[in-house]
Amino acid sequence: MPSHLSADRPAPQPHEPDAVDALIHRTRQLRGEVDAVRRDAVLIDEEDPRTRWQRALCELAVHHLDDLGTHLGQLREGLGPEAPHATPKRSSTRTPAQAPSRDAAAPPGNGSLIGRVGSAEWNLLTDEVTWSDELFHIFDRSPEAGPLSLDELPSMLLPEDQPLLTALVTDCLVDGRPMDGEFRILRADGRTRTLHMMGEPVLDTDGCTASMWAVLRDVSELRRSEQAVRGTRDALRHRQHMARTEHRVAVELQEAVLPPWRGPLRLPSRGAGVLDVAAHYLPSESSSLIGGDWYDALELPDGRAMLTVGDLTGHGIEATSAMAMLLGALRGMAVAGVEPGPLMGHLNRLLESSAQAALGSAVCCRFDPATSTLAWAQAGHPAPLLFRNSEGRPLPSPDGVLLGAASAVAYEQDEARLLPGDVLVLHTDGLNRHGDRGAGPDALLALAPRFARARTAQECVRAIVTEFGGAERLDDACVLIARIGA
Repeated sequence: MPSHLSADRPAPQPHEPDAVDALIHRTRQLRGEVDAVRRDAVLIDEEDPRTRWQRALCELAVHHLDDLGTHLGQLREGLGPEAPHATPKRSSTRTPAQAPSRDAAAPPGNGSLIGRVGSAEWNLLTDEVTWSDELFHIFDRSPEAGPLSLDELPSMLLPEDQPLLTALVTDCLVDGRPMDGEFRILRADGRTRTLHMMGEPVLDTDGCTASMWAVLRDVSELRRSEQAVRGTRDALRHRQHMARTEHRVAVELQEAVLPPWRGPLRLPSRGAGVLDVAAHYLPSESSSLIGGDWYDALELPDGRAMLTVGDLTGHGIEATSAMAMLLGALRGMAVAGVEPGPLMGHLNRLLESSAQAALGSAVCCRFDPATSTLAWAQAGHPAPLLFRNSEGRPLPSPDGVLLGAASAVAYEQDEARLLPGDVLVLHTDGLNRHGDRGAGPDALLALAPRFARARTAQECVRAIVTEFGGAERLDDACVLIARIGA
């Protein structure tokens, strides 16, 4: 631009070349580091909204750094006596405005903003118009056709953006306000571009508006990057919202299905009571992993008691809904008098025929207080632990494969005689500590002395929670304890 008296600020003071060179070096260095992060992000899961959002942010940062590097290069070329002179630009009749210069160290190419920044000046006294070469390129307009006047310029804009340009120009020419706004143009090649226009009135010596100058920048790529950032951010927020919603529904479903009792339970409910029962659910280290673990204790119509724990693969609503289906079926068959072994076979066929593909492990016990006999079966599940006289051991396990793993399989049933004071512990394998797979039963067996001193099943549960409650687990877990009364 020619040196005019600005309407609202003095001419800028020259900068030291060394300082500008240092800024250019730092900008290029930072640009390379951001670009490396962007390239690394491409190698990560493309389907992850968080990754797409991070990559879009990197793209946006690269665009901004390219922009900054270009302007710093222009600033450097304008420094010192050896700086190149401005190349004459196409105009009507007068000395043209200086166009943005090219940084010799940053050749044009992908990511370069050279050719996307142009300048213009509209002389109000002579109706002369000056455009830089870059501005002709931005508008896809032949230099032979000449620059557009202020009256012709709105014809290039999308209809909905024309009032904005009119308001910007009016405020600048009438009220002397600087221009700063964006609008979209439709070029002759059919492409829509977004331009950012900044300018101000230029006053003559009498303080009257003599002309209006502006710098127009093609920010189409930048706005697309910003739109990508917004899109991926919104997708990430939607995914997080859906995850929170699913977690809440899974928790509500789990709470609705698991037994309503949270304190100690005595079975049978009438009479002195033979079994003192307590149970506890331990969440995983990530509270979002609501799985298909269950526990239950139920008094049967014939006076016996049913005890069970189990676990289904997967997490979220699908796992908890499948757990609800299995636990409901298990309760119904137990009340109907189905023995533990055949009951496991029915659950296997139910899970096998279910539309929700899953595998499950379970243990089901039926205790007869008249004979103190425990009949039980398991499906790929840890055996119950029997604690007696300050010592603990797992019960010998009958054969049984995972639920849903095979068709037409039979589940063996075994029996054990329980004595007054015995403590029976049923648990899921998620009780194991993080990185200590398989150590759950051994850690539980080490609690035998504490179980021997406990007077209730609830005290035994407290001992387990103290031992395992603060441990990091990859999965949630359930534990159910039955203490045999006198």
